[in-house]
Order: sequence, then C-alpha cells, then structure tokens
Amino acid sequence: MSTPSVTELSLLKCLWKEQPLSAREIHERVVEELEWSYSSTRKTLDRMLEKQMVSLQAVHGVNVYSAAVEKVATLAAFAHDFGKRVMEMDAPLPVNMFTGSKLVDQQELAALDQLLQDWPAGKD
Repeated sequence: MSTPSVTELSLLKCLWKEQPLSAREIHERVVEELEWSYSSTRKTLDRMLEKQMVSLQAVHGVNVYSAAVEKVATLAAFAHDFGKRVMEMDAPLPVNMFTGSKLVDQQELAALDQLLQDWPAGKD
C-alpha cells in the first residue's frame, strides 16, 4: 500500500467518518482545512481513484466516493513512514502518541499498536 499524501489523508479521514459522500460533500468538509478549490478536491479524488484509495459508484444519479483502504492499516503505514523517514527511527512509534485521537477508538488503537509492533522490517 502506498502511503497517502497529507491532502489524500485529509480526504480519507473525511470518508472514514462518513461515507459514501459526493465530491461536493467531501469538499465542503475539507475546504477550511485545505483552503483550496473544488477542482483541487476533484483532481485529488481522481488521483486517489487511480491509486485505488477510494471507490466510486453512482447512487440515485450522483457519483459518491467511499474509502477503499482500511483506516487502521493506512494510519499504521503513515505512522511507520513518519517514524522512519522523518524521525529516522528504526523502532516503531509508541502507540501512546495516538491516545486522545478523535480518529481512532480504543479497539482501533489496540489494532494500530499491534500493526506497528508487527511491522515487517523490509516492508517500506
């Protein structure tokens, strides 16, 4: 799985909270955070479709998107990438740094901890 960019992660977080959503609905939820145009949201969604990060279907004549990647696995990949590439750490990030997150519940936090601890050494 490729690690999402920061903007792709913003759109995924939106979809993990509520899906399916139209491009317009996604844009309305992220516009304040990303401060960009609707066309930028559409282009990012198109790129994410190509990468198979989101899926697209028509519902009542409206195209709607859903996350096609699993939240905990994606967050683990993102955290692993951050720890290794940014922080230059060989050991997994401690899961307690995610405590208090509004994005994951206790069960997801436990799964995230397990994924981070079990991350294969060659899987980058």
